[in-house]
Amino acid sequence: MTDAASSPSDESAQNAALQKAVIVGMQPGQSAHVLQEAAHYASLLSAPLVVAHVDVTRFVTYEDPDGYVHSAPIDLNIEAGVAEFEEVQAAAAAELDGKGLTWTARQLVGDPALAIKQLANKLDAQLIVVGTRKRGLGESIREFFTGSVAARLAHRQHRSILVVPLEESVPDDQAEIWTE
Repeated sequence: MTDAASSPSDESAQNAALQKAVIVGMQPGQSAHVLQEAAHYASLLSAPLVVAHVDVTRFVTYEDPDGYVHSAPIDLNIEAGVAEFEEVQAAAAAELDGKGLTWTARQLVGDPALAIKQLANKLDAQLIVVGTRKRGLGESIREFFTGSVAARLAHRQHRSILVVPLEESVPDDQAEIWTE
């Protein structure tokens, strides 16, 4: 089950049905292991699963009193965010359909940690699941400027966070984690 675009009243009704959910932050091309772990915990907690993709190319302009968020693009090409969300939805559907789990996908906008925190507050989420970042110079530079989503969530809200490794672990005898 997914919800791409919804009206304010639809979103309020959906939020009521998703109370105490498990939220998983997803990006296109992310390891399926993150989604599998989130689904596992949602099943253990008898909770719905919300697959959240944050479009960082858009920002929040204002929020209605009922919680409906209005946004605007940073760049006039908004197709990239739409395509990424569709890719995340397709990956989630391929992994989750037929598993007997209630799930939905949500497109969020802005800063990933703040957007996921806000969604968790709206849904009174039981758990937030995120993946570790990929190793590499580009990701190291990005994290230097934006910070770790998992670390920022850990310091800015009270819910438990499960951080799932994305790739093979670094051997103990390797001094540097990011060698590129």
